[in-house]
Amino acid sequence: MITSLTISDFRNHKTCRILTHGRKNVIITGPNGAGKTAILEAVSMLGGEKGMRGATMTDIANFNGPGGFSIFATLSDDTDISVFFNNGDTNRRTKIDGESSTLSKLAEHLRIVWLTPKEDRIFVDGASERRSFFDRLTANFDSNHGGRVARLSKLLSERAFALKNSPDNNWINALDQQIAGISVAIASARIQYAGEINYFLENAAISVSGYIEDMLIHGENAATSERKYLDYLAQNRQLIGDKMILDGPNKSDFGVFNKSLNLPVNLTSTGQQKSVLLDIILAHAKLIRTKTGYKPLILLDEAAAHLDKNARYKLFSELGKAEAQVWATGLEQEVFKDVPDAVFVSCFDGTINNILVAEQ
Repeated sequence: MITSLTISDFRNHKTCRILTHGRKNVIITGPNGAGKTAILEAVSMLGGEKGMRGATMTDIANFNGPGGFSIFATLSDDTDISVFFNNGDTNRRTKIDGESSTLSKLAEHLRIVWLTPKEDRIFVDGASERRSFFDRLTANFDSNHGGRVARLSKLLSERAFALKNSPDNNWINALDQQIAGISVAIASARIQYAGEINYFLENAAISVSGYIEDMLIHGENAATSERKYLDYLAQNRQLIGDKMILDGPNKSDFGVFNKSLNLPVNLTSTGQQKSVLLDIILAHAKLIRTKTGYKPLILLDEAAAHLDKNARYKLFSELGKAEAQVWATGLEQEVFKDVPDAVFVSCFDGTINNILVAEQ
């Protein structure tokens, strides 16, 4: 849990300090463009990841500042953590209790999950958006999962290049061996995550399907699935219109079913889809708490968007029961008046020299 947050030269904030007073819910309200999302983005980087917007470091740094930025937080156990970027550096740096550390070590102090308006359409957009969303959640429990997904994408690009340029069979064979092994590991992690989060979901159910996932779900062991996928790769080495058409974890999809309405979520209303998304994030937080012992941070950008009064009441009730600290943004403070154990931060438009102090 964060007790204080200080950011400097971050997006439109020259300086910004928030005191949470130990509250479970931190509600940041203000007009569009005031920098509410920027605060959540800064918090998201304290978990060691690139941030919930995935922006480059130079884009994040305040354009009127020195070309870098800093994020400093004190946690409820009095640990101090910071992430900073200096002009001229190629990467972010971090300190824990004043000592230089690695970004991966931050996950030992904070587990962070977020939901932004970009995810509001994942049930109706293409499978790639759903894969990206659920792969990010899966990576909270399998530290190698994100790296495997990125490595698979790189290997597939190398394979397409090799096939297009008079391939050496030895080269293709070596690539296929790597692709098959990584693909089975990715599929296994996805299946495990779907099974575990379903335990904490009352009104929804998550499934995953794909070439390898289906084999594993229907009883094939990892070794057999890897061998069968390797055979598939060997039989599919042709290009169609200079493109490689290949099934596998790069084509897998996640399905979400609304048990209350007895419908796939993509067939429900925008508000019902948002409610299920929030249910998934809260269930994910419970899974983090159960598996790791950590109380996670949940970041909800435009938390109440698309929710009617009853849905907001349900959300706020769940926030009160969650073993997590929640940072949420919205336009109007009045909308969040029923959030329990909350501290409110007013974010004002137009000034870069904006010091924000949470009021009790």
